[in-house]
Amino acid sequence: MKKTLKTIAKTIALSLALGIAAAGAASAEPVKVGFAAEPYPPFTSPDASGNWEGWEVEFQKAVCAEAKLDCVITPVAWDGIIPALTSKKIDMIIGSMSITEERLKTIDFSDKYYNTPTGIIGPKGEAFDATPEGLKGKTIGVQVSTIHQDYANKYFGENGATVKEYQTQDEANNDLAAGRIDAVQADAIALDAFLKSDQGEDCCEAKGNVKDDPAILGAGVGIGLRKGEDELKAKLNAAIKAIRENGTYDTFSKKYFDFNIYGG
Repeated sequence: MKKTLKTIAKTIALSLALGIAAAGAASAEPVKVGFAAEPYPPFTSPDASGNWEGWEVEFQKAVCAEAKLDCVITPVAWDGIIPALTSKKIDMIIGSMSITEERLKTIDFSDKYYNTPTGIIGPKGEAFDATPEGLKGKTIGVQVSTIHQDYANKYFGENGATVKEYQTQDEANNDLAAGRIDAVQADAIALDAFLKSDQGEDCCEAKGNVKDDPAILGAGVGIGLRKGEDELKAKLNAAIKAIRENGTYDTFSKKYFDFNIYGG
């Protein structure tokens, strides 16, 4: 009888140990971090070996380390990135996605982690500004499924401009450089990076920032999350706050920007 009890006890102990190990393995499953599978300097771009680098890659690594998450970079086509999140092909979006009322109908967001203006660029020597009056009669390039597409359609498309959609920001910039369109709207920092490139420096210049509309342009950029994942959201919010307070955020940001990207 004693031998049987010992055997049962060992079996129970082994089962508990295996259960704990399995639970630990499950909790350590990689977290797939989605962003657009295209160059978007200075936020994300592949190096010569195909490894992704940039400000947002460093932000992702810092946040995941602080939150003790095993994060895996997972590039996704931008126009399918929210469906990829809601269908659990990825677990969060760290891809310069603005927090907007429209997106909040489908997904949730962390606290903001940066906020910058929206700009317009165009050919050098052509005098126009980033207003509906200045862009009337012109063709403006925007990336599809972005806040810039929505904004340009409302403020410029309805006031005499033609809004042309592109799958990637690079395609819009290339068409501007080639003279096929008159202007491009996008995040001011991303446009500044293009203007500093050989191609952008030769052809184009900033025409100013558009008038803000928080309902369309949002309240800053946040980490996109599935609704109901409150524990993950709390971890990420705590991590964003921690890396800003301990100096990590400023340390890697200074490598890319000479101003406060966090914004007001």
